[in-house]
Amino acid sequence: MQQIEPGIYYEDAYHGVTLGALIFNHGTVMIDAPLRPDDARSWRAALINMGGSTNRILINLDAHPDRTLGARALDCPIVAHEKTAQVFHDRPTIFKGQTSESGAEWEINNEMVGTRWSPPDITFSDSMYFHWGKPEVILEHHPGPTQGSVWAIIPEGKVVFVGDTIIADQPPFLAQSDLHAWIESLDVLLSTYREFLIISARSGPVGSDEVRTQQRYLKKIVQGLERLAKRNAFPEMTEGLIANLLKDFSLTNMQRERYAQRLRYGLYHYYTHHYHPIEETNPEE
Repeated sequence: MQQIEPGIYYEDAYHGVTLGALIFNHGTVMIDAPLRPDDARSWRAALINMGGSTNRILINLDAHPDRTLGARALDCPIVAHEKTAQVFHDRPTIFKGQTSESGAEWEINNEMVGTRWSPPDITFSDSMYFHWGKPEVILEHHPGPTQGSVWAIIPEGKVVFVGDTIIADQPPFLAQSDLHAWIESLDVLLSTYREFLIISARSGPVGSDEVRTQQRYLKKIVQGLERLAKRNAFPEMTEGLIANLLKDFSLTNMQRERYAQRLRYGLYHYYTHHYHPIEETNPEE
């Protein structure tokens, strides 16, 4: 566990997600959950050992299974955006793990099948404020990676947890995204939070260079998809974009295969939804 400021921590030791924790006088605010329930219980115990209170609350920065499957084991109320709550409403009660391969972390953790979802208990639309003793925590809606993506902002500590808004070392998840809104959210990050420490939910601390790189990468994806749309290409043609989009990363062979599948799945569903509507089931990453 790494301390950023007194009472403000991040943890990148768990598989597939970088977590946040805010240990305050009146309780502990947890940001995202470890993927595996055993890891979630370990995380909960670690926070108590650090002086965290049994009065705790969990913030889901979005609905991605990698950061929400372990939420039940944290045994506390959950806060999320109202559009994230709608995703849980549309899911079956128990996670069955049935999906096309999306390149997500849960897909290499078979023990997750059969996990019972924990939908949010508290939702908001634009912003929400926590006052559990200093410093103040603000939750803000910043769509992009998903319609319900939010940031957890601690102005006094100049720290912002941004979920999947930045993924510095791997391709992003695209199936549930809005690329134009995502690019606009990155503009906000560069203008309003340029002096803040930015914590990515998969890459840990990142800086302005990574934000700009993410923005250029998303614009590259938009350009590729729009070229296909002008030709009225079928969704299967998005396969041709993958090789060029993987060139931006230094990857092992195993990573290259998994991330190619992530792009294959995400590009197909994004293109289908935004440019070439056909009957399809709601994608889940």
